[in-house]
Amino acid sequence: MEIDSAFSTAERTLYKFNPLAQMSSEEIWGYIRMLELPYNSLHERGFISIGCEPCTRPVLPNQHEREGRWWWEEATQKECGLHAGNLIVRD
Repeated sequence: MEIDSAFSTAERTLYKFNPLAQMSSEEIWGYIRMLELPYNSLHERGFISIGCEPCTRPVLPNQHEREGRWWWEEATQKECGLHAGNLIVRD
């Protein structure tokens, strides 16, 4: 769990839970192959970083893997994820 200082404000703190954040794509794919885990078939069609349908498109060879996400946005405004305000608190 970490605080995203780029998108947190004085009124609202954005928390992110990223269990794989410290792993490279190669390490993650190594585990997927080693453990024969299922994965989204879009990866085989050039969708390297997969998000929601309108925010995702395939990338071309030699493009950064995140260039297919939020492709219409400015580089500093790309954000999608769980926000503390969207979470349901259960007693």
